[in-house]
Amino acid sequence: MVKTTNNYVNNQNSNQIKPSNHLVWGILTTLLCCLPFGIVSIVYATKVDTLFSSNKFEEAAKASKNAATWAIVAACSSLVLFVFYFIIIIAAEGL
Repeated sequence: MVKTTNNYVNNQNSNQIKPSNHLVWGILTTLLCCLPFGIVSIVYATKVDTLFSSNKFEEAAKASKNAATWAIVAACSSLVLFVFYFIIIIAAEGL
């Protein structure tokens, strides 16, 4: 507790660890993998710092988790599309 002019304010920020924002992964998946899902990851990643500095710790953790999830979705969808494209090319050469 920190005392300020006749009020007590709970200093929660000192006890909390800022979750990772996964911004690098969002940017990389946007540039290298799947643009739409990567953008969603970047949007959630940018919310993490803002929410954490506003003492909304649970929401910051959820935004961090969502940023990581969408980065994984972008990478996986890119991999699936690449495999599908490779199969189409192999099938077209066989005709």
